[in-house]
Amino acid sequence: MSDDLSRFGPFTFDPVRGTLLRDGKSVPLGQRAAALLQALIAAGGAPVDKSTLMERAWPGTVVEEGNLTVQIAALRKALGSGSDGHEWIATVQRIGYRLLLPTQAGGPADGLLTPSLVVLPFQNLSNDPEQDYFADGVVEDIITALSRFRSFAVIAGNSSFAYKGHSLDVRQLANELGVRYVLEGSLRRAGSRLRIAAQLVDGATGAHLWAQNFDGAVEDVFEFQDRITENVASIVGPQIEAAEIRRSRLKRPGGITVYEIQLRAQATRNFTGTEKENAEALALLAEALELEPENPLVLAQMAWALSQKDSLGRQATAQGDREASVELARRALERAGGDPVAMAYCGYALLHGREYDLAMATFQQAAEANPNNLMVVSAAGVGHLHCGDVTEALAMFRRADRLSPRDQLAHVTLTGIAHAHMILDDYAEAFAQASRSLPFNPNYPPTYWMLIAASAHLGRMDQARHHLEAYLKLVPEASLARIRSGQPAKDPTRIKSILDGLRLAGLPER
Repeated sequence: MSDDLSRFGPFTFDPVRGTLLRDGKSVPLGQRAAALLQALIAAGGAPVDKSTLMERAWPGTVVEEGNLTVQIAALRKALGSGSDGHEWIATVQRIGYRLLLPTQAGGPADGLLTPSLVVLPFQNLSNDPEQDYFADGVVEDIITALSRFRSFAVIAGNSSFAYKGHSLDVRQLANELGVRYVLEGSLRRAGSRLRIAAQLVDGATGAHLWAQNFDGAVEDVFEFQDRITENVASIVGPQIEAAEIRRSRLKRPGGITVYEIQLRAQATRNFTGTEKENAEALALLAEALELEPENPLVLAQMAWALSQKDSLGRQATAQGDREASVELARRALERAGGDPVAMAYCGYALLHGREYDLAMATFQQAAEANPNNLMVVSAAGVGHLHCGDVTEALAMFRRADRLSPRDQLAHVTLTGIAHAHMILDDYAEAFAQASRSLPFNPNYPPTYWMLIAASAHLGRMDQARHHLEAYLKLVPEASLARIRSGQPAKDPTRIKSILDGLRLAGLPER
C-alpha cells in the first residue's frame, strides 16, 4: 500500500505497525480494527464486501457476521466524525462497507484517488432464462479484462452481482458504491442470433459516455463472448481516460493531485505535441515528480517525454536528454510493479536511448500484462518495427486498429502500419495507410515521412513535393540528419527506404 493511501482527512495510518494518528495524536486501535481499516483504506473509497473484511480481521477462521458488525462499530467510534459531522465509514447495503474520503461526503465519486468502475450484471431481455448464464459469463470476463488496467479500479464481481435483479438509478448506485463510472448492458436472443448492448455511464451525472451493440450467432457463443470482452475492454479504458482528463481541467490548479497533473501532461503531449506542447508537458511532469519523486508512472512519462524531443525530427539530438531519459526509465521500471502502461512508456524511452534488448523485453512484458490496452499494444508494435519482427509489428498495429479504429492514438497505429509496408517495399499500401492516418492528426511528422517517401518511390514526384511542402510548414527545421539521429538504429534498413524517399523528394541532408 502506498503512503498516499494511508492518509485521509486528519488521519495518518501506518499499515506496518497498525497505528493511527489523528492530527498527530495517537488513536487507540485493536488488532482487528486496524486490519479492517487497512482493508478499507486499500480500497481507496470503493466498497469492500463483508467476506473480504472478515477474512482480513479473522484470517483462516469462520466467524459470525455479528463479530464484524461489532468491530466496525468500534472502528467508527475510534475514528469519530468529520468536521461536518459525517461518519468515516459508510454501510453499503447488500455488500459491506467503504471508507468515505474527505470530499466524498458531498460527492462520493470525486473523492477517489483514481477513478473507479462497477460493471453491473447485464439484463437478460430474452424469454430464455438459460441466457442468464451467458450474460453473467460475459460480465465476469469483462471485469477480469478491465481489472488489468491500472489507471482505474474495478469493483469486484461479488460486489457488483449483489445488485442483480435490483432496479436502481445509476446515480444512486454510483453514490452508494462510491464509483465514478458504471458499465451496464443487456442481452437479447432472437432465434439463432444474440445481441449484447453495453454502455458506459458517468455516475455523477447519468450521462452516457459510450454505447455499442454486439451481434453474433448462438452457435458461436464462446467466440462471441471473447469478442465482446476484447472490444469492451479496449474501448472503456480510453473513454474513462478522456473523461478523467475533462474532469481534471475543471478543477482549480491549486487543488489538483499528482494523478490529475499526469492527466494534464498527457493531454498536452499525447504523442501529438509540438515542441512547445512537449515543454509544457515536461514542466507539468516535473511538478508532479517534485511532489512524488518515486511515482513510477510519473517517472515513466517524464522519460518518454524527454525521449520524444528528438524522435519526431523536430529538434537536434541532445545526448544529455537521452541519457536522462534512460535513467528515468530504469528508475520507473524498478518501481512499476508490472504496470503495463508505465512499462510501455519506459519501452519508448529505452528504444530511443538505444537500449534495444531491454526495450523489447519491456514492450513484450507490457503487452502480455494487458493485451487490451491500445497504447500498450501500439507501443509493442513500434518496438517490433525497429527491433523485432516486422510481421509481428503489423499484427500488433492491426489489432489496435481493429479494436478501436477511432482511438486518439489511431495516427500512431496507422503510421506504424505504413512504416511496416515501407520496410516491405509495398509503397502503395504505405501511402494508403498514411493517408488514413493524416486526418486523425495532421501535426504528426512521421505521417508526412510516409506520404512523401512512398510517393517518391512510386514516381509520383508532384505528390511527394506537395506533402514535403506541408511537412516543412509544420517542421521548418526538418532535415534527413535530424530524422536519422532521432530514430532507433539497431537495424538501419528499417528507416532506409523512408530516408531514401525523402531524399528523392528534396528534403535537405542538414
